Amino acid sequence: MFKQLAGDNAKIVEVEVILNDQKVQAMEGMTVAALVLAQGVRATRSTSISGSKRAPFCMMGVCYECLMIIDGKANQRSCATIIKNGMRIEFQQGVGRALEDVS
Repeated sequence: MFKQLAGDNAKIVEVEVILNDQKVQAMEGMTVAALVLAQGVRATRSTSISGSKRAPFCMMGVCYECLMIIDGKANQRSCATIIKNGMRIEFQQGVGRALEDVS
């Protein structure tokens, strides 16, 4: 369904990320949301009240349906987060773990 297209003279570079404790190959420059959708994932989080499943929807950071735990930080918009080599990505249940003060 999804395919990474190379621009003029662009080289597609593969990187490795950890998705729910599994090593996965990804294309450098794609978003986390694009990666999980390309992997065939149908839900990336559940709501805190009803537990209903949610997944990336708008793909531009407006709807907040794509929230995931990225590199240990909950409530990250996966559609606005670019893949980096070695990144750890987890599905989020409810509101996720509290964000730590990084200052």
